[in-house]
Amino acid sequence: MQIKQIYAALEIADHEVRLIVGEFFETRFNVLCVERVKTTGVSNRVIVNEQNVIAAIIKATTNASKTLGYRINRVLLAIPSVNVARHNKRINVFVEDGSHRVRLQHIQKGINDAIVYRPETDKELVNVGCIKYITNGITSRKMPLQEICDVLTLNVDLLYADKEIVYSYASCIEKAGLEILDICLDAYAQAQEAAVFEQTVDKYVVLVDLGRQNTTLSLFTHGKLVSCELLETGYGEWCSRLKDTYGLPVDIGYRLLQNGFAMNSDAISDRLVYIWNEHGEQKQLTERQLYEAVHESMEKWIETLNISCQPIVESGNVHYMITGEGAEIQPLEVLKTKLNAPAQIYVPQTIGARDCALVTCLGLFYSWREINTIRKDERVSCDLREMETVMVSAAHKSTHDESSFTKKLKNILLSEKEK
Repeated sequence: MQIKQIYAALEIADHEVRLIVGEFFETRFNVLCVERVKTTGVSNRVIVNEQNVIAAIIKATTNASKTLGYRINRVLLAIPSVNVARHNKRINVFVEDGSHRVRLQHIQKGINDAIVYRPETDKELVNVGCIKYITNGITSRKMPLQEICDVLTLNVDLLYADKEIVYSYASCIEKAGLEILDICLDAYAQAQEAAVFEQTVDKYVVLVDLGRQNTTLSLFTHGKLVSCELLETGYGEWCSRLKDTYGLPVDIGYRLLQNGFAMNSDAISDRLVYIWNEHGEQKQLTERQLYEAVHESMEKWIETLNISCQPIVESGNVHYMITGEGAEIQPLEVLKTKLNAPAQIYVPQTIGARDCALVTCLGLFYSWREINTIRKDERVSCDLREMETVMVSAAHKSTHDESSFTKKLKNILLSEKEK
């Protein structure tokens, strides 16, 4: 019987913990459960209150377990793309078998030899990406299984992140009573979900992750993640303008920014977009007031992106892809035209997770599936026996309920006939 491929992906974002439980079924991916729990334990990608974060993780996994009926034991964990370093290694593996055919064990040996490399003491290996295989002078991204050669050469990109951040995020997961199935840079995961790697054959792609506290710029070219830069400005700064001017909480400000106004000043009207009560006094906010409060800070954010990416734009064909929670803010559709290169907003289309905030979690599943074709790790995020018991019980209950309903319907029809 085929093993159920059920996995849980978890991201510790700047103001909430996000968890998606999903299943690979043949060629499809199905979302089973989504949980989002607020936390105040993260500041600028650094965990400042470990207990607060741990409590949010426990709540998210507990809620998911109650929904599904079985416990979540292991997770795929997103690591912030902070102080990312990329190193390329070229490894030769001698195919000494009598048949001289490349086997999976040769590829595994090459990867294991590559990841031994430690460039700096303050960095920790997170991702093995952009693997190219060379056999008999021919380069391919596809594993050359059963190819005949004397030497298999692997060209591997090793992606490292800040060691302290990696350990602090991993520590929260373990203290929450969970195992870590794998870790992955959030930028790499986003690129997997948005199919960025496939778009970089002949151009640069700048992936813009717009979060509440900051913005991460990740540069991709020739199927590789080249570099990441963290800008200390996010959509939370726009919400702060509403809080300072009208006393509106950040969550309400975010909802208003999502659908409250048009970025085109000519289309702005005085229609009411929000009414609330404060100390017994009714207050109102118009579309024009909303626009005037935030448009300057939003345009300043665009200007910051243009300045940061100007050297790349001048050097070649560049395309922006905007994602992250802030990409849900509709006025960005107009604002993106002011960027110094063509841009698009990526919204995931997976049923049950059509939210820009969930791009990282969705990408974790595909990153794991890619590397697991080499690892062949059969572990999943739950106890399979416990899950099977729940499924059998649910099937029995469904049959029982159907029988009860049929019986009740039969009694009703008979009683009507007797009348």
